[in-house]
Amino acid sequence: MSAAIRRVMICGRVQGVGYRAWVEREAMMRRGLEGWVRNRRDGGVEALFYGPADIVSEMVALCRRGPSSARVDDVTDEPAGPDSLNLRHAGEGFSVLPTV
Repeated sequence: MSAAIRRVMICGRVQGVGYRAWVEREAMMRRGLEGWVRNRRDGGVEALFYGPADIVSEMVALCRRGPSSARVDDVTDEPAGPDSLNLRHAGEGFSVLPTV
């Protein structure tokens, strides 16, 4: 099975509704993906997912719905390189990063 790294930008009412915690739980705990998630100053959420391509695609699709308290207006995703994983905190497979 091939691996994929995807960078995802989520827009809508996605801050202050537990979106980052939801992404961390769905990606790391339920699907075993690596990566990170963070809020953006523009009001969006950005995430990076690494793992089996089909599981990464499944996670990207889930981001289009988000947790029940969120309202997702738009999701864009693009391939990313392995260097993007270096943003994670040392020793963590999946990190919640500070706002950028």
